[in-house]
Amino acid sequence: MIANVLLLIVGFALLVKGADYLIDGSVAIARRFGVSELFIGLTIVAFGTSAPELAVSVKAAIDGSGIAIGNVLGSNVANVALI
Repeated sequence: MIANVLLLIVGFALLVKGADYLIDGSVAIARRFGVSELFIGLTIVAFGTSAPELAVSVKAAIDGSGIAIGNVLGSNVANVALI
């Protein structure tokens, strides 16, 4: 139990640090190419956050699993409801 809590804390710390790197890198890309930070956020960062879900959907579709349709529908419903 304690090991699981420690792993959760370490995972959360790594997630926060990774998010800092993502934001810093995105701002650097925007400045280097002279584009709006908003544009980078709407394209590159948005793709990066959706990439794991995309990979699961593609793998499930290749395997012929019905979860691919559920993943796509669930994602869209969650995006509409939460955003």
